[in-house]
Amino acid sequence: MKRLFTLAVLVLLCLSAWAQTGQIFGVVTDDLTNEPLIGANILIEGSSIGTSTDEDGRYLVNVKPGTYTIVVSYVSYQPSKATVRVGEGGKVEQDFAMTAGGIIGSEVVVSGSKRPEKLVESPATIETIFARQIQEYAGNPAELIARQKGVDYFRAGIATPAFNIRGFNSNFNAKNLQVTDGRYSTLIATGLPFGPLNTTIKEDIERVEVVLGPNATMYGPNAHNGLLNIVTKDPRTSEGTMITLNGGVSGDGDPLYSVRLRHANKVNDKIAYKIMGEYSAATEFEWADSIFIDRLDAKGNLRGTPEYEGPDGIAEGYEELELDRGIDFTRLEGALYYTPTNDLEFIFNTGYSNSNYLSPTNVGRNQIIDWQVYFAQARVNYKNFFAQFYYTGSSTDDTYSIDDRTKRYYNGIDLAGLSDEEARGDYSYETGALFQDASSRSNAEIQYNETFGGLELIAGAQWQQDRANSNGTYLIENEFNPFWDGDNIVVNQYGAYAHLTYNFGGGFKAIGAARYDYHDVYEANFVPKFGLLKIGDYGSWRLTYGQGIAAPTILNMFGDLFSGLILGNADGFTLADGTMVPKQTVERLQTIELGYRGQVIPNKLFIDANAYYNISEDFLSPVTVVGVTTARGDQPIEDVQSGFGAYGGLVATYINFGLVNTYGADFSATYYFTPEFSMTANYSYFDWSVDEDNAENDFNGDGVVNFLDILVNAPTNKGGIGLDYSDEKFSAGLYARWVEEFDYFSSFQIASRSYPDLTYRGRPIIEDARSADTYNYGPLGGFVTFDLNLGYRFNDRYQLNLSAVNLFNQELREFTAAAPTRGIYTLEFRISL
Repeated sequence: MKRLFTLAVLVLLCLSAWAQTGQIFGVVTDDLTNEPLIGANILIEGSSIGTSTDEDGRYLVNVKPGTYTIVVSYVSYQPSKATVRVGEGGKVEQDFAMTAGGIIGSEVVVSGSKRPEKLVESPATIETIFARQIQEYAGNPAELIARQKGVDYFRAGIATPAFNIRGFNSNFNAKNLQVTDGRYSTLIATGLPFGPLNTTIKEDIERVEVVLGPNATMYGPNAHNGLLNIVTKDPRTSEGTMITLNGGVSGDGDPLYSVRLRHANKVNDKIAYKIMGEYSAATEFEWADSIFIDRLDAKGNLRGTPEYEGPDGIAEGYEELELDRGIDFTRLEGALYYTPTNDLEFIFNTGYSNSNYLSPTNVGRNQIIDWQVYFAQARVNYKNFFAQFYYTGSSTDDTYSIDDRTKRYYNGIDLAGLSDEEARGDYSYETGALFQDASSRSNAEIQYNETFGGLELIAGAQWQQDRANSNGTYLIENEFNPFWDGDNIVVNQYGAYAHLTYNFGGGFKAIGAARYDYHDVYEANFVPKFGLLKIGDYGSWRLTYGQGIAAPTILNMFGDLFSGLILGNADGFTLADGTMVPKQTVERLQTIELGYRGQVIPNKLFIDANAYYNISEDFLSPVTVVGVTTARGDQPIEDVQSGFGAYGGLVATYINFGLVNTYGADFSATYYFTPEFSMTANYSYFDWSVDEDNAENDFNGDGVVNFLDILVNAPTNKGGIGLDYSDEKFSAGLYARWVEEFDYFSSFQIASRSYPDLTYRGRPIIEDARSADTYNYGPLGGFVTFDLNLGYRFNDRYQLNLSAVNLFNQELREFTAAAPTRGIYTLEFRISL
C-alpha cells in the first residue's frame, strides 16, 4: 500500500511539472523565397536548451514558464533573435524569416546518402544551388552550374546548356544521372538526361545538388561521373501565386521570351497542392552546320556549286536541309500533398512537356520536333519508411537527323535524278533519318531508415522496367531481338542498397555502403563504397573509396540506325575472318577521394577542396566501325541488317575497351566581406595516364596507344571568380569563367588542334579543315567569359532581375555540332501574390 501511495505521489508530481511546462514552436524560412530552412539551429540564449528545424523548417522547444530570448542561426544566413514570454502550460508560436548572408556549409542536402544531412557532413563532394540564388537570377538556372567547381559546363546553343564531370564527355553522354524529386529524369531508349525536356519550371526549384564523382551505391547505374539532383518546393511552406515574365535578346539580335506561373495553396493542415506552367520561345543562334560531301553525278563527275571549296579543290560544304532555328517549350506540372496523420504523408505529382529545338549528336544535329515527356509519381512517407512508384513516358513522331536527311536529299538529286520536291519528301528519310519514340518506363522503390545507438541504417530496393518503342525507326524491333514482345523492347533491372553510418564519437564517423543490381541483359553487378569522416567545429575531412558503373543503354544494346549501318551490341558479332566481337557490358570506375569542407577563418572564409584518383576500365566506346560481319549473336547478319544490300555486313557498333587512370583536384573558396557581400573563386585540375604498351587500350586499332584512343575530351585546367551581393532589396553578381583550350573527338565530331602526322577516321587532323564528313573548326575552350546579374526587390510583391550571359557577346566554340555561342540577355519581372 505504501508503494502504491509513493508511486501515486510521483505520478502527480510529474503531471504537475508537465502542466507547468510551456512550449515555444514555429517555422524558420528564407525571408525572400519563403522556403523552409532545414537544420537551422535554435538556442535559448544563456542556456544549453536548443533544437534544430525539421524537413519542413519547423521546431519545438519545451521550457519552464518565463521570458526567453531565442537565437536562430543558419549557415549562409544572418542570425536572428526574438524574445517571448511563456506562461504555465502555455504555447507560444514564434516564426523566423531569415536574411541570406553569412558562411555556407551547414545547409542540408540529400544527394550524398538519400537522407537529409548537413553539407559539411556529406560523404561526397556536392555543389549546391539554392532557391534564393535561382530566384535572383533572370536567366536559365542551368547557367548557375557553370559557376561550380569541377563541372565542365558548355552551351550547345540557346536551348541546350549541359555539363559533364571529370572527363570522357561526348555528344551522346549518358554517364551523368539526372534525378528530380527522387525519380530518374532520363530518356528510356538513350539514357540521356532530360535536360531541356524536363517538366520542372524555374520557380518551383528549391535547390539543385550536383555530386562530383560516382554515387552509384544509392542511385544505381549511370550515377557514374556524377549526379544532378533537383528538389522542388513543398506547397505547405511556399504558398502563394507567382507570375514571371521574361523578355530578352540573343547576341544575334533575335528575341526570346518566357511566361511562367506557379500557384501553391495549403488548404488545411492535411491538404496542400501546387500547379505550374510555362511557355518559352527563342531562336537558335544563326549558324548552319555544313554537310560535307563530295557530290558526284552518275558518271562520277563532280557537280553542283559548293558553298566553298577546300584546299584540295574538292567541293565540301552544303547547308543543312530545311533547318528550323525556332525554339519553344511548354511545361505543365501539378502536385497534391495529403497528410492524414503526423506519421503518414502521401504526395502525388504529374508533369508534361512539349519541346522543339536543335540538338547536337555524334552525327550532326537532330531537329527535335514536338518531343513530349510526361510522368506520374506517387510517394509515401510513413515513420521510418519511404515508398514510391512512378511512370515516365516519351513520345515524338517527326524528329530527324538533319545530317543524314541532307545527304540523302543530294543523293536523290545527283544519282536518282529526282526533282527537288521528290528528294525532300519520303525519299530523304529512307536511310533512317527519322526518329520516332513511343517509349515508357515504370519504377518502384521502398526504403527504410533506422538509428541504433551510434549506427544509422538506410536500406532499400528498386525495380525498373524499360519499354522502348521506336516504331521501327532506330531500334531492332523484330523477331531477332529476344527482348521484343511484339510491341516494345522490354528490359527489367532490380537493385538493392544499404548505407551504414557509425558515429564513433569525437567527430569521427565511418561510412559503409553497397549496392547489388541485376539487369536482364548485362546481368549482376556489385558496387561498394567506404568512407571515414572527421567532423570538427568549423569543418570536416573525408576520405572515401567508391565504385561506379556506366551501363549500356537500350540504344547501345539494340540500336538499328541508318538501315543497320549502326547496330546495338547486346549479343556480340562475328567478323568475316572469324574474330569474335564480345557483347557490350558495363564500364567500371573506382575512385579514391580526399576532401575538406569548412571554415578557415570563422564567419569569413569558407573552403571546399578535394583530390581524387580514378581507375576506369572497360570503357563504353563511342560508335565505331568493327568491320564486315557475318553474324550478330546467333543470327546471320543478312537477316538483321536491313541495309545489307548496301553495306554487305559492314557494321558500326559499341564495344568495351581499355584501362586508364585519371586524377585531379577541385578547390573553391568563399570570402565574406560582410554577410551580404562575398567573393568566390574556384579552380579545377584534371589529367590522365595510360599504359601505352597495353594493346587493350588501342581502341582504334592503329597499333599505337595515344589520346585518340582514350578520348578524354576535357580541359586540364579551368576556373572562375565571382563577386556576389544580396540584401533585402538589391542583388548583384559578376562572374568570370576561364576554360583552357582542349581537343575533342566524338564519333563523327572533331574539334582539335592540328596533328599532321595523325589521322582521325581516315583523314589527317588539320585545324580549320575538313575531317571526313564533318569539319574541324579547331579546339574547344580557350576563352574567358563574363556573366552579370542584377536584381531589385521593390517589395514583397514585385521583383525585377537582369542577367547577361557572355556579357561582351564573344563568339565561343563550346561544343561540336552546335552553333558558336554568343550573348544571352534577359530581363525578368516577377509578381508574387
